[in-house]
This record gives sequence, structure tokens and C-alpha cells, in this order.
Amino acid sequence: MRTLVITLLFVCAVSFHGEAQRISKNALGVRLGDDDGFDSLGAEISYQRALFENNRLELDLGIRGEKDFYDAFKIVGLFQWVMPLDQDFHWYVGAGAGFGNVDYDNGGSDSFALLAGDIGVEYNFKIPLILSLDIRPEIGFGDDAYGDGFDFDLGLGIRYQF
Repeated sequence: MRTLVITLLFVCAVSFHGEAQRISKNALGVRLGDDDGFDSLGAEISYQRALFENNRLELDLGIRGEKDFYDAFKIVGLFQWVMPLDQDFHWYVGAGAGFGNVDYDNGGSDSFALLAGDIGVEYNFKIPLILSLDIRPEIGFGDDAYGDGFDFDLGLGIRYQF
């Protein structure tokens, strides 16, 4: 009986000793992307919030415009699963949705909705900085050129963790 108790304690100690990955509680920064469905090159304000040990919510806000043509915004929310590759190197996959609006200077306006996926890698530096590279396919539902059809967005994220 004593051997069984010692063995169980040893197994429990070893299982709890394994190093868990660390997702920062909050991260705020920018995501630079090609964002084919919105504009040729742009930046999004990006916020990440840890929900569980290996899950987080990412919210991205992109604002675009072209003088004497249009003003537009797009908001995307993604639920992500984060998995370790190495000590400070992780990969993640996620799914979510978003919406946006385009106001044309000639008086017209178009709104759209979208479904998005996300897969990427990230590196957590020893300082509170995280760099990520991801691919975000999006399927848009709208009646304008910005929100209709399939778009494939490649993005580089730079975020401050706190």
C-alpha cells in the first residue's frame, strides 16, 4: 500500500511539473497584412485576451480610406487555440466572424459580413513582445467588391503583452 501511495504521488508530481505554455493575459498591437478583400496593404489594431489556459480571443479593427473615393472599416473576432512548438514558440489555429462598412464619397454605402479562419505561428520574447505570422482566409457576404467572395490574408503581428 505504501508503494502504491508513493507511486501515485510521484506520478502526480511529474504530471504537474511539466512546463505549461504561457499565453499572456492581454496583448495589444498591430497586424500588418495584405488584406486582399479590403485594400492592397494595411494595418489593423489588434487586441488579444486570454480566456482559458490554451485559448484566447483576438479582435482586429482595420480602417481604410482613399481620398475622394471611400472610407471603410472592418472588425474581425477570432477564437484561437494556442499550442506549443518549443519553449517560447507556439502555433495557433482559430475561427471567427466579422463585419464591415464602406462609405463612398459619392454618397453610397455598402455593408458586409464575413466568416474567417486563422492559422499561424508566434514567438514570445523574454521582453513583453510577441511576433506572429498568420494566414487568414475569409469568406465575405455582401453586395460590394470589398466584402463579397473569398479573400486570403497574410499578416505579420507585433504586439505588446501585459
